[in-house]
Amino acid sequence: MSTLTDEIFSQLSRADVQQIGAQLGTGQAQTAGAIAAALPMILGAMGRNTAQPQGAEALLGALGRDHASGGGIGDILGAVLGGQQGRQTDGLGQLGHIFGGQLPRAETGLGQATGLGGDKAQMLLKILAPIVLAYLAKRMFGGAQQGPGNAQALGDILGQERAVQQQQGGLGGGLLGAVLDQDGDGQLGLDDLLKMGGSFLGGGR
Repeated sequence: MSTLTDEIFSQLSRADVQQIGAQLGTGQAQTAGAIAAALPMILGAMGRNTAQPQGAEALLGALGRDHASGGGIGDILGAVLGGQQGRQTDGLGQLGHIFGGQLPRAETGLGQATGLGGDKAQMLLKILAPIVLAYLAKRMFGGAQQGPGNAQALGDILGQERAVQQQQGGLGGGLLGAVLDQDGDGQLGLDDLLKMGGSFLGGGR
């Protein structure tokens, strides 16, 4: 089954990944690996936020208002990297809504586990958040899925994504658990992730 993470990742061309890497100062393999770890974190955090109907309605409203008229992923990436200002490209503002007070923990975890460091991890998340929102807006408003009950449909697909990523484990799913689940429910801690990140950077994704 193709996950949202897979679908978004597959829409990023090699040139897109190179552009992101140029911004971060990282090579193609490290950039691609970091993107693959960051996307499940963003989508999983959104899945937690939309588990409540009011959270799903708020996100759906934001998608319709700020993102439904945007172009494809390449267009959004170009706008973000080109420094265009606007609600569509405000990655930091979007991350505040997505992660809330856990954003510093998300940046630290991603930075340590992928070798990017906190500053570059924040930069990557700021680049990816507008891309994820543009993709979701296209999915929710770009075809037959438009109509009543959209908020529930949005909550369902994001909740399913969160569950799948945490089940699959791997670096992205593990990071998601370490960042979002701090209630001692047996999820991986950041120390475990650093070990996992070491093997991941050695090619063992």
